[in-house]
Amino acid sequence: MSREFKIAGWARILLFLFPYLLIVGVFQFIGLAVAGNSIDDPLSSISSKEHLISSFFDLLGTFLVLWIFMKYIDKEKFVQLGFQTKGRLADFVTGTLVGFITMFSGFLILMGIGEISYSGVNFDIYELLISILFFLVIAVVEETLVRGYVLKNLMLSTNKYIAIIISSVIFSLMHGANPNMSLFSFIDLFFAGMILGVSYLYTRNLWFPIGLHFGWNLFQTHFGFNVSGLDVYSLIEINYTSANLFNGGEFGFEGSVFSVAAQLLIFAGIVNYYQSRSGIYYLQSLLLRNRK
Repeated sequence: MSREFKIAGWARILLFLFPYLLIVGVFQFIGLAVAGNSIDDPLSSISSKEHLISSFFDLLGTFLVLWIFMKYIDKEKFVQLGFQTKGRLADFVTGTLVGFITMFSGFLILMGIGEISYSGVNFDIYELLISILFFLVIAVVEETLVRGYVLKNLMLSTNKYIAIIISSVIFSLMHGANPNMSLFSFIDLFFAGMILGVSYLYTRNLWFPIGLHFGWNLFQTHFGFNVSGLDVYSLIEINYTSANLFNGGEFGFEGSVFSVAAQLLIFAGIVNYYQSRSGIYYLQSLLLRNRK
């Protein structure tokens, strides 16, 4: 009986690259056309609704390529990317809450040391709802792609710690064309990739990183900061004393030293949480064995 041929994890990622760029590129082009934009339009001229439409078509294209590869190359169900839902609502809520606490704390610290000043509130329910949907779509797309497929397959080919480092570098490179990108911003996004990937190492589930990614971006913008260099609608308006590495400047809070510090704390907290749980499970298994 012949053994079924399996493609190595790293080879699947390389094989995935061209179809992804082609198909998602086509969907993004369609999205721009539906939104009434052209490929030459600068990001600053595109409305929030048009951003949402474009990102939705990006999601459709990404999910189509991933479905094809999961079915015919990985030979697994799409849900195996990390979309198992049983008991996972708390993971999404916790991730979103961590994003809120981080950005609220950063806002208060920067206000307290005089790096930013409060300017006012710009309440617009339409723009608020658009931003929620937009950042949710962005989180789902990027987490499914980078953690659900890339990191998952890298862990089949190499040490899991090397896998998370490589996937985090890829995550940073994906944002390389963003406005106001710098070497420090690249490093910060690398750490973001680390905290978004570390829970996946333990759970093989995407709901916590999706929640954290969503909450991080959503509350970053609504506390007045840019998001990865993008200037979008903010509920709270702020002014910078001067753009620097303490406040992140035009790249946003995640271009600041406080962001790096927060990410290191979150990374340590996630590792400690899952290591503690694994220790508890180990002790429970020993007790069960002794009772038999």
